[in-house]
Amino acid sequence: MRVIVIGATGNVGTAVVDALTKMPSVTSIVGAARRVPEHGLGGVEWVGADVRAADLVSLMRGADAVVHLAWLFQPTHRPLTTWATNVDGTARVLSAVARAGVPALVYASSVGAYSPRADDRPVSEAWPTEGWPPAAYMAEKAYVERLLDIFERDHPDCRLVRLRPAFTFQYSSASEQRRLFAGPLVPNRLLRPGAVPVLPFPSGLRFQALHSSDVGRAYALAVTGTARGAFNIAADPVLDRAALAQILGARTVSVPPRLVKAALAVGWRLRLLPATPELFDAMMHLPLMDTSRARDELGWTPRVSATEAVTEFLAGFGDGAGADTPPLARDAGGAWRYREFASGVGGHDPVDQRAHH
Repeated sequence: MRVIVIGATGNVGTAVVDALTKMPSVTSIVGAARRVPEHGLGGVEWVGADVRAADLVSLMRGADAVVHLAWLFQPTHRPLTTWATNVDGTARVLSAVARAGVPALVYASSVGAYSPRADDRPVSEAWPTEGWPPAAYMAEKAYVERLLDIFERDHPDCRLVRLRPAFTFQYSSASEQRRLFAGPLVPNRLLRPGAVPVLPFPSGLRFQALHSSDVGRAYALAVTGTARGAFNIAADPVLDRAALAQILGARTVSVPPRLVKAALAVGWRLRLLPATPELFDAMMHLPLMDTSRARDELGWTPRVSATEAVTEFLAGFGDGAGADTPPLARDAGGAWRYREFASGVGGHDPVDQRAHH
């Protein structure tokens, strides 16, 4: 079985590639990315490809399955740039899958594609996917869901799987996720358990999470199995104020979400933070997901709890951990994080700046 993984070098991509190497039926893996690793992983053929311009049809010919993970989180100050990759680039991937006659496509959707829910009853995969329109990430994920609806209607012979994972963490993703969402001003030691005795916590915030290795296995099962449709992917327990207080070894103080959003808005407009205030607003309105369909039809259950995944990630955050791919490199921001400052903090991904030097 020949599998093409588009966006194979990030937090999820490296986990998917690792999981696929352990599947006996997978005999060939092509890792496609804008920035390929200098030191390739064993058994993986690396190809440089940007979904906005690459010849994707030639890349996909002869493939038994395509896994589409490529996604831009930055530049948050240039939404047309993220749209060009996340939406227009995905449209090019879908067209190439159809033209190349690939029998299966597995797409990385997200909990962020879901519409809000007024209570905490977990939603199934049938819940509306209209996202949180003010947040670019959620709006783009929701729009792509509509592209997938059209693709599914027009190409019934292609087995389409949409995975909708919760927030995904691992030790070696810490530097990347700090760079993309927290920015250069957040010190690594800040989130070490016990480092902060009192933690302001947005009232009502709760979310689901899982370990990257578990989401990697979910993609591998989707590739090698016969499942179709959408699947929620998350681990227990739901992480709320009490759970995070225990993980961080801190006393929490409830803070009105509007004040947190206002502070984030100031930080983003002053280019001190890369994440938009609308992304925080969207997090406050995410529904909880029911993962029973993944268990029953995909044969997937998490091996790492949400608590363990976040605890491991925070250890990596404190250590400034990374891995041997361009997005995950611990030094991607440069010495003293100068590339992050030079990028305009949300102006573009510092990894791209690094590639230009």
